[in-house]
Amino acid sequence: MNSISRLFDLTGRTALITGSSAGIGYALARGLALAGATVILNGRNEARLARAADTLRSVGATVHTSNFDVTDADSVSTAIAHLEDHVGALDILVNNAGMQRRAPLENFSVAHWDELMRTNLDSVFLVGKAVARHMIPRGRGKIVNICSVQSELGRPHIAAYTASKGAVKMLTKGMAIDWGPHGLQVNGLGPGYFKTELTEALVNNPEFSNWLIGRTPSRRWGDVEDLIGAAVFLASDASNFVNGHILYVDGGVTATL
Repeated sequence: MNSISRLFDLTGRTALITGSSAGIGYALARGLALAGATVILNGRNEARLARAADTLRSVGATVHTSNFDVTDADSVSTAIAHLEDHVGALDILVNNAGMQRRAPLENFSVAHWDELMRTNLDSVFLVGKAVARHMIPRGRGKIVNICSVQSELGRPHIAAYTASKGAVKMLTKGMAIDWGPHGLQVNGLGPGYFKTELTEALVNNPEFSNWLIGRTPSRRWGDVEDLIGAAVFLASDASNFVNGHILYVDGGVTATL
């Protein structure tokens, strides 16, 4: 293996990816596994987690699963301590768990606001803090928080989501500032519009899809595989002097009006 390849090699490292039984989280877990990492899948549905793990194992990946609630502080602390003791030191954390709720802001319920903020923002704080407390004494660690083009841009009827992802962007910078002196790198990965189960209705809506493709300099939707290279970069030694940065993988959406 040449020196450049070694920069991106994750062999011997362990990565926890939250919300990774499907969609973007699963794609990122698969990418890290293909780069050599042992991956830990997390999600709420144990059956889906088991299926995702079996699929990854079928291509030679080393996979564990951890079914804990990323929005519950006690569950997070217990799960991270268990993983550290029984799977091994966590070298990489990808905070991917998230959700979307759409409604005009004046009609957006307090219950949905609280649910969305707990899932999209509180989970990043809770899991990030729990993992960082183990990384800090070791003097190393990679944390990748999944942001969004909505960390920068707004759209009708998703003000709450935009607020949550804007907060994740700034929390990422705060984590980098506090934990950088301890040897950690904390960065954000900001997907644009990607074809997933959650966006299927938009993909199949000709009016929206045509608008989006025309709005995107790369003139297409993103495929989840497009995120893997950026994720491996941010999780590997190749990014050892990258800290507090948000890497947008969006086909150029954030670059143009």
